[in-house]
Amino acid sequence: MTKTEKKIAIITGSGRGIGRGIAIQLARVGWNVVINDLGNPEPPRETLELVQAEGGDGIIVLADITLAVDRERLVNETLSSFGRIDLLVNNAGIGPRQRLDILETSEQSMNEVLAVNLIGPFFLTQLVARKMIELVDQKVVEHPRIVNIGSISAFTSSTSRAEYCISKAGVAMTTILYADRLAKHGINVYEIRPGIIETPMTAVVKDKYDKLIAEGITPIQRWGQPEDIGKAITAIAEGYLPFSTGEVINVDGGFHIQRL
Repeated sequence: MTKTEKKIAIITGSGRGIGRGIAIQLARVGWNVVINDLGNPEPPRETLELVQAEGGDGIIVLADITLAVDRERLVNETLSSFGRIDLLVNNAGIGPRQRLDILETSEQSMNEVLAVNLIGPFFLTQLVARKMIELVDQKVVEHPRIVNIGSISAFTSSTSRAEYCISKAGVAMTTILYADRLAKHGINVYEIRPGIIETPMTAVVKDKYDKLIAEGITPIQRWGQPEDIGKAITAIAEGYLPFSTGEVINVDGGFHIQRL
């Protein structure tokens, strides 16, 4: 096991989009990162190059978080390379392959979305939390943290993508459960709840959201950017919220504000 003094973050789904934004922001404040993604290795390589350009470093682990064997490999490769885990960011997520009315939603689509967005992250958190407890007891790390990337869809109905909404509502409760269980070990757990963020996932509905933003769906009338999420994660990673756990941090341009 190689040991490093630099803090280490595992960021799932960090080949592009929000995950990439998080990796870059953490690199700017001196963190090293484990870039996790699936499939095409080129986007993770691009993320690593951007991290290195900011003075950070890291490794790439191509792993499917829905598979137990891959989750274990992700954790083992992290520990083998760095000897520590200071932060887990459960960012990987998908929407349904096809947006269908809730009356037409298929069981296959529901299972697929829940596996990636909820079940995989739940069990990756379980695995990482056990390792974090060991590392705290061994005094290798102090006050590690876990962050789940949720969504305004946790409380906002989109009847053409019920699978996604249900998965993110589950992420909200997962955050609360782990925050409760891990607090005594000095491990704080948070949910970042993004709004309309400009990423490859939202590119397919850009025209729709351009119109909604222009009409004032959010008080801050612009698209959110991956770096907006990265900055919120950095505040948590750097320990600026030590007396908060189970907390939801809205990074949504004010979408959550109920207005008349």
